[in-house]
Amino acid sequence: MSHFTALAFDYGLKNIGVAVGQSLTASARELAPLKARDGIPDWLQLEQLLKEWQTGLVVVGIPLNMDGSESEMSRRARKFGHRLHGRFGVEVAFIDERLSTREAKSLAAERGHRGNYGEAPIDSLAACLLLESWWANNTPSAPQT
Repeated sequence: MSHFTALAFDYGLKNIGVAVGQSLTASARELAPLKARDGIPDWLQLEQLLKEWQTGLVVVGIPLNMDGSESEMSRRARKFGHRLHGRFGVEVAFIDERLSTREAKSLAAERGHRGNYGEAPIDSLAACLLLESWWANNTPSAPQT
């Protein structure tokens, strides 16, 4: 089995959380979140990230409603993932991210993050949780290139 690196994104309108992980240990770690304007990232910055980490797989969280239905944000997150694939040719996997923000907030609180204004957003922690969840529910195999 070939081991590989993957990136995960927690899509948002102002910030897009980013995490990187590798299939050997099925683990992930947070990277600096990307700024976005109404959900639109700096595509050059994203291209640099993909080149830096040399990944062919990207995991994008989809914020479904609690009943599993699509929301405006889930449609926008899917569009973001499709644009990543279209622009850069990377394989994109989507994952249900319901409750990941709540879990990220809980973990951040355990680490002493109080959620005060001016503190770092938890978007990248949420992306880390998404990627670790993806590893746990998928047999890691190298993406098709």
